[in-house]
Amino acid sequence: MQHRSVRATDSDRGANSPPDDMLRPQICSNDHLSFLMEAHDGLSGAIAQRAGFKALWASGRSIASSLGYRDANEASWSQLVDVLERIVDSSELPVLVDGDTGFGNFNNARLLARKLRQRGAAALALQDSCFPKMNSCQRHVLADIGEFSGRLRAVRDTVGRELVLVAGIEALIVGREIDEAVSRAHAYADAGADATLIHSRKSTAEEIFEFASAWRNRLPVVIIPTKYYQTPVSAYREARISTVIWANHSMRAAILVCAGSALGSWLGKGSRVLSPILRRLLRFSIYWGTTNSSVPKRDISNPMTKKASSSCATGHMQFRRTGAMHPFHRCPPLNPAAQHVEI
Repeated sequence: MQHRSVRATDSDRGANSPPDDMLRPQICSNDHLSFLMEAHDGLSGAIAQRAGFKALWASGRSIASSLGYRDANEASWSQLVDVLERIVDSSELPVLVDGDTGFGNFNNARLLARKLRQRGAAALALQDSCFPKMNSCQRHVLADIGEFSGRLRAVRDTVGRELVLVAGIEALIVGREIDEAVSRAHAYADAGADATLIHSRKSTAEEIFEFASAWRNRLPVVIIPTKYYQTPVSAYREARISTVIWANHSMRAAILVCAGSALGSWLGKGSRVLSPILRRLLRFSIYWGTTNSSVPKRDISNPMTKKASSSCATGHMQFRRTGAMHPFHRCPPLNPAAQHVEI
């Protein structure tokens, strides 16, 4: 079965550009900084496209949450593939898919890559941890370098150059040194990766920049600044980072609005509870529009004021009732400073 082509939205690309051709210049370049927005279903993908994003990140964490699962490979690879198809069809943007560990060994990774290509994916990111995965905000078991390199080679042999292949490096998450992260990156480049995705659990980006300096741009560097969200965008440009992924912002925003709407309806107050949340999200959406195209050189580190900077950009919504958390509870806490949700 041949994979479907995704129609490009930019006039200079043509209607029949393969999805990997649309995404490769964004990820595989050190000359400019690209931004990918998270999508977890067709609607969030379409919203990101309208906001001005040129590519999407199909977040495994957000997709699992939208299906009611934890971020621990509880959602199957076939469910991931089905959601990816809806995102592609609704947005017509190239999509980098969060493939987690590949859902098993090299054979599972090969199968996943083939099915994603058939459904219109432009790129696949795999992380060097063991199946079943644990969220990257937690410490988990790293895969052997040789074994993970085998997964990458299996994917490359299966799909050739028709998918951009991104190797996720979890060494810093588990407390290893920069040298090990760089060694892993070199091994994964030799195995056929097109780019590296480096993770960090720290609240500042220092070790990300240390990695980028030691790596010397052998391959482009992709980052997910969930923890170090206060770092200004200009710092990423100076470090020649290729791509920034806003990894689960749409899901966090959806949770915040849904919680406010449900609470308002339950209390009989309707939009009076929801309106302050929507005003905050409006500022959030205006910010993301500026980071993409309208003022690409502007140095903005947060979508909101300092007081409410983590309301949508990071963390989790914790309801004011013991144990009631949504699936993002392992990441830094959300601070809905002026809008606590009491139930």
